[in-house]
Amino acid sequence: METASNPLSDISPEHKPGTAAIIIENLCKRFGDHIVLQDFGLTVQREQNVVVLGKSGSGKSVLIKCIIGLLRPDSGTIRVFGEDVTKLDHDALDKIRVKIGFLFQGNALYDSMTVRENLEFPLRRHWFDHSQKEVDALVIEALENVGLAHTVDLMPEELSGGMLKRVALARTMILKPEVILYDEPTTGLDPVTAREIDNLIVKLQRKYHTSSIIITHDMNCVRNTADRVALLLDGHCYAQGTYADFERSADKKIKQFFE
Repeated sequence: METASNPLSDISPEHKPGTAAIIIENLCKRFGDHIVLQDFGLTVQREQNVVVLGKSGSGKSVLIKCIIGLLRPDSGTIRVFGEDVTKLDHDALDKIRVKIGFLFQGNALYDSMTVRENLEFPLRRHWFDHSQKEVDALVIEALENVGLAHTVDLMPEELSGGMLKRVALARTMILKPEVILYDEPTTGLDPVTAREIDNLIVKLQRKYHTSSIIITHDMNCVRNTADRVALLLDGHCYAQGTYADFERSADKKIKQFFE
């Protein structure tokens, strides 16, 4: 494992040309006098799930909002497939967002739309030139991926919390993104449903060869989904490694997550 103060030899190289999906360097973000991210760095390789672990309020959501362009960092770079999103204008940012799926913590489904209409929305939003038949096929495929094809004409209010999360995941996947950002995907779910969501994250990664950042403080989610783990602490990437590296660490700042 690698920590900010003690890099060890078993950590993999930071990145190799052509293999990285996301490279974050020297990222800083503050709100007034409150520093949230300070010289934060992280690399996500292609087809890799990286979990960013941290306490509530540590800046995890701010991090992925910077990656998607919902927040502008004060300094630093965020390269997604080689493009620095911090320097893109609105139109260029919209184009790269097609490659990035975002699963919101609160699902962000439209209550006034059916499941079908919620899934169609990203296709309409990005002006994809699809016939209605093609749109229908994409909607059903996305719902079948999460085991909910039978809900296509239901309203969100008719679904359970776990079903809402799965529909939101289907909507995230409908554009076949190359990168997915998961914002606390298991928060508020019972342990059985949370495990189902974890399994879906891994299943979709393998099926579509996605690269993902998953932010969470749920250690079961970390164990079940992570290829690598990065600990966000005091605005920095304090440590990186596998789940096993973290589990056997003697560092008190890491051990607190396993107590």
